[in-house]
Amino acid sequence: MNNVKETLPQNLTRLRTEHGLTQSQLAEKLNYTDKSVSKWERGEAIPPVDVLKDIADLYGVSLDFLVSNTDENSYVINPVTKKEKANKLVITLLAVSLVWIIATVLFAYGIMFAKQSFWVLFVIAVPITIVVLLIFNSIWGKKKYTYILVSALIWSALAAIYITFLSTPSQYNLWAIFIIGIPLQIATILWSQLKKTK
Repeated sequence: MNNVKETLPQNLTRLRTEHGLTQSQLAEKLNYTDKSVSKWERGEAIPPVDVLKDIADLYGVSLDFLVSNTDENSYVINPVTKKEKANKLVITLLAVSLVWIIATVLFAYGIMFAKQSFWVLFVIAVPITIVVLLIFNSIWGKKKYTYILVSALIWSALAAIYITFLSTPSQYNLWAIFIIGIPLQIATILWSQLKKTK
């Protein structure tokens, strides 16, 4: 029976170097510190199971491979990984297309039956699309994209509100709505800098 405390650090170090990553780069991808990665590779600590799964997915290997004593040249990238990624992308794009299909159907309905152009639906569809992307990113995406999507959501939602009310006569300075985005963007940037310390 192989000793996991010896095998795991060896496999972690070998996979990281074979993929051309530094400890800092791997730590950033996992949202951990490079000190944590260093401890894992020295065998002083074992990553939590969810992190081991992230590492296995990153390198395209199984969890079993990470803790098994294997020949250095014997590992094969999990063939399911590429198919799974492709399927996840297609599912995400189908969900996004559903938002635009609904907007298009409502727009067509407005022209045909209500005799009005509901063009603003396409403006509103942009932040809704980003919400859908955020949901799917939280299910199977990478954390680094979350911050980009949150930033896009802030500014697209503010722009959608601005454009919606711009089409109606107003005595107010609607451009001031974008000021709200500044502290929200700062908060998002600060949130993105939080690191796990385990």
